[in-house]
Amino acid sequence: MDYVAGLLAQNRLLVDLLGEADLSMPVPTCPGWNLAQLVRHVGGTDRWAAVMIRTRATVVLDPRTIEGGRPPADRGDALAWLQESPRLLLEAVAVDPDVPVWTFTGPRPARWWVRRRMHEAMIHRVDAAFALGVEYPLEAVFAADGISEWLGLLTAQPGAGILPDGATVHLHATDEGLGLEGEWAIRGAADGIGWEHAHEKGDVAVRGAAADLLLALMRRIPGDDSRLQVLGEQEHWTRWLANTSF
Repeated sequence: MDYVAGLLAQNRLLVDLLGEADLSMPVPTCPGWNLAQLVRHVGGTDRWAAVMIRTRATVVLDPRTIEGGRPPADRGDALAWLQESPRLLLEAVAVDPDVPVWTFTGPRPARWWVRRRMHEAMIHRVDAAFALGVEYPLEAVFAADGISEWLGLLTAQPGAGILPDGATVHLHATDEGLGLEGEWAIRGAADGIGWEHAHEKGDVAVRGAAADLLLALMRRIPGDDSRLQVLGEQEHWTRWLANTSF
C-alpha cells in the first residue's frame, strides 16, 4: 500500500467533506469536540509529528510548543492549514525515512508516522461524516490495513488483561478479494496480546465488512451493531472492546 498517496488522499477527502460545513457542529463520536477541534487535532498532530521527525526527537515533544501547531482563526485559512499539514510531515520523512524517532510505541523509523497519520485522517474523516450526517465510504483494503495497524499498536504496548490468557478472538472481513489480509487471529496472554493473519477458529468470531469491523474496533459503531455477526463467547468480544480504548 502506498501510504504517502493514502495520507494525502484521506486528508483531501476530509478537507472536501468539511467544505462549507459549520465547524461549530459537535462530533458525536469524539465527545466534547466540535469540527473545529477535529481540524485542529488532525492538522496539529501532523505538524507535531513533522517537527519530531525533522529534529530526530528521541523523547516526546510538547505539542503546545510546535510553531504553527494551531489553525488560523479564519475558516478558509484553517482548512488550507489542514490541507498543508500532511505535506509538512511527508517532507520531513523524505529526508531520511529510516531514521529512528520517538513514537508512542517506542523508537520507530520516521516512515512509521505516515501509515499512522493516514489511518488517523481516515478515522477522523468518518467522525466528520457522522457529525454531518453523510456517507463515509471506506475502501475495504484501507479498512483492513487499519485493523492490522490498530492491532500492531496494541501489541506494541503493555496490555495485560485485554483478554484472558489463552482466549482467542477471530476477526473475519467478508469483503471479496482480501484473502488472509482480511482475517485476524488474536490471542490473549498474561503480558498483552499477540495476533497474526490466519483462518482459524476462535473462542469468539466477529464477521462483517472490513469497514464495519474497523469502526467497531475504534468504537465508532457499537460492538453489537446489526452489520456485525458475533459468534461464540461474546464476553471476550465485550471485554476486548472495554479494554482497548486509545
